[in-house]
Amino acid sequence: MNRAALFATSFAVLWLITSAVFLAGPLDPPAGPVARAYKTLSEVEPRIAVNATNTPGDNDNLFKITQPGSYYFIGNITGVAGKYGIEIAVSGVSLDLNGFDLVGAAAMGAFDGVTVSIDQLRGITVRNGTVRGWDDAGVDLGFVSYGCLVKDVRVGDNAGMGINGGVVCTIQDCTAAFNWLSGIRANNGSTIARCSLYLNAGNGIQVNNGCTISTCSIYLSSLDGILAGIGCRITDTSAFTNLGDGIQFGEGTSVSGCTVVNNDGNGVNAGNHCIISNITADFNDLNGIIVGNGCTVSDSSSSKSGFNGIYCAGNDNRISRNA
Repeated sequence: MNRAALFATSFAVLWLITSAVFLAGPLDPPAGPVARAYKTLSEVEPRIAVNATNTPGDNDNLFKITQPGSYYFIGNITGVAGKYGIEIAVSGVSLDLNGFDLVGAAAMGAFDGVTVSIDQLRGITVRNGTVRGWDDAGVDLGFVSYGCLVKDVRVGDNAGMGINGGVVCTIQDCTAAFNWLSGIRANNGSTIARCSLYLNAGNGIQVNNGCTISTCSIYLSSLDGILAGIGCRITDTSAFTNLGDGIQFGEGTSVSGCTVVNNDGNGVNAGNHCIISNITADFNDLNGIIVGNGCTVSDSSSSKSGFNGIYCAGNDNRISRNA
């Protein structure tokens, strides 16, 4: 082998050795204990499964949650006679139905699917599943619980209310159908958004004072589509073919951008000192829009109602730019 070839071969061998050193990194491991490279089961799924081991029931409940935390379903759950489905007995609980079905049993008695056992619980969340066929409410978080959230839940065929949310609660993206009382009920300061309601035997949505309702659809309620208290705000909502009023509300409420059509009562039934704008109120059996004292009605359309398009039952009202 000549000297040039020998030099080239030696350089190639030296380059390979040097590259291997750089790629391999330091040969001495760092000081301290070696960290594990795997995750524990609690790290992979840090939530708690709802089952007989983790959430055992008692004489009145199929399952009972007694510690704060995040819980989830691992399958469909069918109720048994004489028991609530799931009782929440502590604040700070998030319950993910995980897309599964919580269904009541025949002749089970007046028990809810999801219920609370203590007044004024705070921070309860129920989400993502179906609660149906219970002989009382589907989801009942108590009328005086605080700051609860019900989201992406479908409630139907329950002998009581569909959803009862409490004070300053949020109910979003839910469907309530074929319940024997109101589809959705909430107490003061609550927000209801993007919900659909069909064929509930009470009011479609019933709220107390200072609540906000937006972007909902209410169809074929046996009473009013919406029954609201004082100081509420209702926007971009449709109330169609309800057997009472389309939307009825108390003093100091603002209603805008709503459609109220073909209801057996009034389209809009307002208390005193309300602001009503951009309403379409057609084919209602009584009045399209009826107001009390000191109200403003503007930029609205009302036609083919049984009595009046717009009727002022009180004094000092301002009616402008309506058709």
